[in-house]
Amino acid sequence: MTPRTFYNRNYLRYVDSFAPPTKHFKTCFRAFLVGGFICAIGQFFRYMLEFAGLKGDILAGTVSAILIFLGTLLTGFGVYDRIGKNAGAGSIVPITGFANSVASPAIEFKTEGYVYGMAAKMFVVAGPIIVFGVTAGAAVGLLYWLLTL
Repeated sequence: MTPRTFYNRNYLRYVDSFAPPTKHFKTCFRAFLVGGFICAIGQFFRYMLEFAGLKGDILAGTVSAILIFLGTLLTGFGVYDRIGKNAGAGSIVPITGFANSVASPAIEFKTEGYVYGMAAKMFVVAGPIIVFGVTAGAAVGLLYWLLTL
């Protein structure tokens, strides 16, 4: 063992002695419950809109728009941040978490102006997700197209 490895291990043990222990089961359970509840709300809207007569892509798009609206609305009122603090990844995974990641920087930087603050900072967190999602989707679509020739 080199002296550097020895010091790194000692330093990590020292830092870990100050950190509170993570309660993995409790945090995973909360994330599961909150993420499942958000998805259940989406499923409720889907059933209600299906009962109202919507079908196919119109139904899926409407449910997505409702969930994005609710996520943005709750972010604007400061509720979604409190949900995220208690639920962790359970609030990030569904579509409402994506709406939160777009709306939060926009709200935070509104004081810098509408163009350089709100509009420019809106996609700071979500921008890479959008870019990589579109790129991956295009790559998969091209691969699918090549395989079906």
